[in-house]
Amino acid sequence: MAELPDLGKHCSVISCKQLDFLPFKCDACSEIFCKEHRSRDAHSCTECNVQQDKVGVTSPKSYPCTYQACTNTELMPVTCEHCNKNLCLQHRHQQDHGCEKYEAPQERMTQTKELIQKIADSKKDTVGKKKKKMGAKSAQTAAKVALMKMKMKAEGDKSIPQTERIYFQVFLPRGSAEKSRPMFFSTQWTVGKTVDKIASICGLRNDNNIATAKKLRLCHCETGNVFSIAEKLDSLLKAAEPVYNGGNVVMEYVDNEDTCLTNVEDYML
Repeated sequence: MAELPDLGKHCSVISCKQLDFLPFKCDACSEIFCKEHRSRDAHSCTECNVQQDKVGVTSPKSYPCTYQACTNTELMPVTCEHCNKNLCLQHRHQQDHGCEKYEAPQERMTQTKELIQKIADSKKDTVGKKKKKMGAKSAQTAAKVALMKMKMKAEGDKSIPQTERIYFQVFLPRGSAEKSRPMFFSTQWTVGKTVDKIASICGLRNDNNIATAKKLRLCHCETGNVFSIAEKLDSLLKAAEPVYNGGNVVMEYVDNEDTCLTNVEDYML
């Protein structure tokens, strides 16, 4: 029993000096400490502080999102071209950050309507050569049947609640490695956000942020109308010429001024 005091070692902290039978050795200053003072912060390790001063690491510059209470940051600036506010990728679209310069989609100009009417009239002349347009009830029924199959293999963001999901068979741009792919999105997403998601999943070139480049757009599978990037998917379901949950949509590169994709039937042949 007389040899017991020789067992263990005393803590190096002057105010402690506790005898510890399982002492800890600091890998920075090599001093001995008890369990309470074993961390570098607990015993104010001088060697650790010196090493930190020598390293002098500079954190990379980050760009915080200015939308309400959002705490997201980006390594590159993401600026709204309309209000010039700095945002994160999640809130970069006008509707997502409540842009004060956002203008709701307006009714198409008369000139644009006339152009669409001319295209529609030209299609009537080739009705015998091409497949007849499906009626609204038939299209809706076909979409319901397709939806049941689509849910088993569709790709998308799995964090989207089941009650918000909308499924489409997306026909990809001409020249793509594959013809189409089933996907699901949120009914609360804008068309612009949906286009970005499709491009990400399918590895498509997306130059929508370059003014002079052709834009990647989503189009109606029967009329060929180009959907406004500001519209929500939920509104497309209620439009005069609606899209259906489980139905088809077409993705293609178009010029800025284009409002309608011609020969849209060819994508589904």
